Amino acid sequence: MPSNQSPLGALPSRFRRQRVLIIGCGDVGLRVAHQLPSRVRVLALTSSSEKIPLLRASAITPLAGNLDQPGTLRRLAGLATRVIHLAPPPGEKLPDWRRDPRTLALLRALRLRGLPQSLVYGSTSGVYGNCDGAWASEVRSVNPHTPRAQRRVDAEQQLRFFGRSSGVRVHTLRIPGIYAPDRDGGTPRTRLLKGTPVLQQQDDVYTNHIHADDLARACLAALWRGKPQRITNASDDTQLKMGDYFDLAADLYGLPRPQRVPRSTAQDQLPLMLLSFMGESRRLDNTRLKRELRIVLRYPTVAQGLAAPPVASVL
Repeated sequence: MPSNQSPLGALPSRFRRQRVLIIGCGDVGLRVAHQLPSRVRVLALTSSSEKIPLLRASAITPLAGNLDQPGTLRRLAGLATRVIHLAPPPGEKLPDWRRDPRTLALLRALRLRGLPQSLVYGSTSGVYGNCDGAWASEVRSVNPHTPRAQRRVDAEQQLRFFGRSSGVRVHTLRIPGIYAPDRDGGTPRTRLLKGTPVLQQQDDVYTNHIHADDLARACLAALWRGKPQRITNASDDTQLKMGDYFDLAADLYGLPRPQRVPRSTAQDQLPLMLLSFMGESRRLDNTRLKRELRIVLRYPTVAQGLAAPPVASVL
């Protein structure tokens, strides 16, 4: 791949020796790998033997290991010059629901030998909790309302201490809803076809989004030029309430707009997970994403991202 096709621009010769390790190499991780120049060696931790052929087909070296089994992670020590950590905390069977044992296991393994130069962590904007529709910048105090958001806060704190104590440049991306037409479950189409209702206008909440390709580009920018021990909201420019987002998608797909219901009856018609998202309203300030990481969004709004054809990635 010619250097001028890299999402980071022309890379110095020393980048040829770079080894990027992806932890949690799902859809976004694969997009990250596809956007890296071929001279960068990409490795990925996987606990699934079925995923190994897919990784190899994407020119990624698979490493067998499981974040829930710390003893399998020792080989990660000193292996990579840079790390992207996209694995979520476990959701059940935890001795302490507030802690993320997976991040703890990863950081203990990395400390054994040869620390990486930089580490990017994919957190969630859910750590802000409900902001009643107000803008949330990275300096806003966290206020997690759910156990999964509390575990993300714990992971962020672990990584902040790791960065400060080791000298590794740690950068955290707080990520909202990820979408893309070529992502499994990456559009509202299925939910629209099911006829799932949304909240009426006076009860509705602001929701935030990022296209999966723009998120992958943000991961790479943070990996190479993100400030140390820094947090960045990885969100696009969309300012829509959830119901308006589904109305937009319905119009785009030629489907009926979803029914609007009051919050007082929503709990009888919607799953608990969806209700939890409808209990938080905020608008993410993405100034740092643009000014510090110098990301020019390929899909600034969901209207553009949902309508655009997938962009082929070239290794």
